[in-house]
Amino acid sequence: MKIYKLLLLLVGLSIMGCSDLEEEPVGILSAEGFFETPANIQTAVDGSLTHAINEKFWGRKLSIALMLRSDMVSLASNETRRVEMNEFTTLASNGMISEFWPRTYQGIAAANAAIAGAEDVDVDDSIKNPITAQAYFARAFYYFHLVRLFGDVPYIDAPVTDFDAATSISRTPAAEVYENIISDLEYAKTWLPATVTSRATPSKAAASSYLALVYLTLEQWQNSFDEAQEVIDNAGTYNLALESNFQNLFNADVIDASLEPIFALDYNNFEADDNAYDQTAPMTGIRGDDRNLGGGWSVAVPTLEVYTTWDAGDYRRAVSMDDEVSIGGTVVDYTQFDISGHEFAKNNPYVAKYTRFPGPFARANARATSHNYSMIRYAEVLLIAAEAAVELGDNATALNYINQVRARARMGGETQTGAGVPVTFEPSAVPADLTGTVTIDDILEERRLEFAFEGIRWYDIARRKIGNEVFGASGLEGEKPFFSEDDYLLPLPEDELERNPNLTQNPGY
Repeated sequence: MKIYKLLLLLVGLSIMGCSDLEEEPVGILSAEGFFETPANIQTAVDGSLTHAINEKFWGRKLSIALMLRSDMVSLASNETRRVEMNEFTTLASNGMISEFWPRTYQGIAAANAAIAGAEDVDVDDSIKNPITAQAYFARAFYYFHLVRLFGDVPYIDAPVTDFDAATSISRTPAAEVYENIISDLEYAKTWLPATVTSRATPSKAAASSYLALVYLTLEQWQNSFDEAQEVIDNAGTYNLALESNFQNLFNADVIDASLEPIFALDYNNFEADDNAYDQTAPMTGIRGDDRNLGGGWSVAVPTLEVYTTWDAGDYRRAVSMDDEVSIGGTVVDYTQFDISGHEFAKNNPYVAKYTRFPGPFARANARATSHNYSMIRYAEVLLIAAEAAVELGDNATALNYINQVRARARMGGETQTGAGVPVTFEPSAVPADLTGTVTIDDILEERRLEFAFEGIRWYDIARRKIGNEVFGASGLEGEKPFFSEDDYLLPLPEDELERNPNLTQNPGY
């Protein structure tokens, strides 16, 4: 039976719509005979994107793995699969990888089905292609995660019909995977609309923004700058802007109205029968917290140094971290967070981005939230342009764009303390505008703070190869003695290699 497990993951098309797209589950579909109308293509597209709003992808497994592999989140747990991620002792049998690898390929399989099925839909390209372009975007989105995490990966761009071939596929060189990602995003950019009713639907701006990030990852600085600049120049057309109140980006009650997200995963009232709902808030929440019907599970917890090295005048710290909560009816600061008595409770400030405003559908511990997780937002496009500008020697442009992001942070805004008390942070002088020469370190530090706990930091560490620095003795988490250059890539799942002898393992595993 083992040989067929991979095949089912590759060819199975689970069609359950994204919350703002198509909500009715319609089961397991065969592509043959199904694709007759543009609506059928959209159903398959929605099914592809739904695999991302899942506990096995961005609801816990992948999102938490990315946090733990960064230098901003440590572990309050003794579960082996999490310990391996946090300490860089990851084995090919790691239980987090074995969950998000197949889920990612299921999303790809659904996108492939939509693209292939669209060939059977007899309508004008002007009607069909904008929908099909969403599938191209989704496929690029998934492969971009895979290639950054694993390097060479099996590249599948069509529905699997030959079982023997599927179980003997080899790894595609990363350079070729990137070429295909760029091609898919170029197609998406050509056909996607300039604006969309929900940021959970891919748009032209989303395709161009991801192209900018892909080129940045490949160190193709001019291409990256040009794509980011295209988005910035057309921000009005694309209906994009920096959100005036940073807290709103992490408030499920108001995020739908924000112009900053460019592409998001929307958990609005999404539930499934396979534990697939959002669990990021409980994973990062405080044990015994009186909020969210039982508080969090205290698993992914920043070290104290993340908090103490962050300027207290930066409003983003107040939004990103809880340093005071109510536990058992008593308001305590972070030095007393262990009064819950749980073995994993830590006396550190905790991640606050996902626990304060999880939305009306959140259940106990803030599971099944209404959060929109920004996969890329306008602030990142500005910082992509700034980083590329530094590499191109355009200091004035780099200063302009990084200071736009810092200026938004200075605006302050309305939030609440971890004890649930509303509080207004008045505009401040922190962080001040940068002057003089902008360095790559300036950009990376700005990205670290702006996107704290959003699953971006690890990718920055890996693409800039700064692991030896940030995981050294002076790093925010102290020395990570097991880290090596091999850890920039994860191991391919052990069971995949057992099923397919043509797959090879990454060095060091």
